[in-house]
Amino acid sequence: MNQAKVLFKRIRTPVTIMMVPHGQSKPIRAQVSVLVLLICFFLCLTGAVYLVNVSVSAVEYRRMAAQLASYSATYQEAKENISYLLHARNELSNLLGLKSKIAILESGEIEYSGSFDMKALKEQLDKTVQSVAEIREYILNQKDIYRATPVGWPVEGRITSKYGTREHPVYEERRLHSGLDISVPPGTEVKATADGIVVHSGINGTGGNVVIVEHGYGFRTAYAHNSKSLVNVSQKVKRGDTIALSGSSGISTGPHVHYEVWKNGRHVNPADYLEKKDTHVGQEISGS
Repeated sequence: MNQAKVLFKRIRTPVTIMMVPHGQSKPIRAQVSVLVLLICFFLCLTGAVYLVNVSVSAVEYRRMAAQLASYSATYQEAKENISYLLHARNELSNLLGLKSKIAILESGEIEYSGSFDMKALKEQLDKTVQSVAEIREYILNQKDIYRATPVGWPVEGRITSKYGTREHPVYEERRLHSGLDISVPPGTEVKATADGIVVHSGINGTGGNVVIVEHGYGFRTAYAHNSKSLVNVSQKVKRGDTIALSGSSGISTGPHVHYEVWKNGRHVNPADYLEKKDTHVGQEISGS
């Protein structure tokens, strides 16, 4: 008990604090008890700890906010990728549900929360997106090849002279017949058998009035002995477009269409391209 009284008395004992300014000013004295000094020291220490905690919390908050923003951006990108993949999957499913390769190639334009590892998800999505893009590019490329490949008949008629060596009906000597002769009435509409660009439209020697179409991917077709051309040079045409009217111009024994198919600079048998089929898919024309 006596010790407590002694301690309490010491705490209440006044202490003189003297501040000595520079110059001629008098020193400033202040008396405060030890208790007051202890209270002030405690308050200062508490304030310092509080400030340190606030500073640490602010730094941590900024770090967490930056991390959250990064996660949000990655998550948004993932959502966009998933949306794209779902759309592409539906398009590819519709395509692959068709009956044949030709049906695919002739179809319309191809437009083609929880706990998880965002980095792994993004890498997987990137790989999937790349794979879908490659599939889409492949199908588009195959469609371009198909559209450039001659398919079908330029006119509906009867073949009167096949591809190959034959006795020429006018010159009466054996010559290579570089195409097919298809007999039709004069004025029959002549159709392009593949997409392409007209590179010749007009008179071309023994072929008379000739239309030649460049299709790309090594293909070119020629349509000879027409009575009239309906297209101009540099004009784009689609498969099935009317490009001329049949006739008997040039060296010819009657109204017909002389039809040629060229591949990689050499004429080939057009009969191989008269019917639709899956295939991977020429300069001046010769003779009648």
